[in-house]
Amino acid sequence: MASFNKVILMGNLTRDPEVRYTPSGTAVTDIGLAVNRYWFDKQANERREETTFVDVTLWGRQAEVAGEYLAKGRPVLIEGRLHLDSWDDRETGQKRSKLKVIGETMQLLGSRGEGGGGGGAPRPSSGGQNYGGSSDNSYGGGSSGGDFEPSSGGGGIPDDEVPF
Repeated sequence: MASFNKVILMGNLTRDPEVRYTPSGTAVTDIGLAVNRYWFDKQANERREETTFVDVTLWGRQAEVAGEYLAKGRPVLIEGRLHLDSWDDRETGQKRSKLKVIGETMQLLGSRGEGGGGGGAPRPSSGGQNYGGSSDNSYGGGSSGGDFEPSSGGGGIPDDEVPF
């Protein structure tokens, strides 16, 4: 039987990312996303909002870019897959598990100075930069990663196309 595991999330960071490195030198960071859902409650005759908090793990160049350019409140678009983390609780010895997202691509939204807010689509003037996947401007982990240095304009991206 076929299966499909794909998640697309757009929301605001709940905390500043902290980049760590594995013993082999691979960057990894965990970010928290707040994703809002709005609807109109006809019975109460009012607009309602529900916020879902999602943990996302980024690897490789994506993790480094997140650590350098993302901060609490910044809007971001993540594409990835669901992953079930399982472990034994040290205190109780019970099995624990948590569903999280492994980010495969990341797109920065808004402008550099932009904090929280609606987390809407990127402005045409600032655009969004895609980190990961297979597009020409991809900077994900693994062999598809490039040498992206925004300050020096390296990696084949002109300075006027950097999204901030």
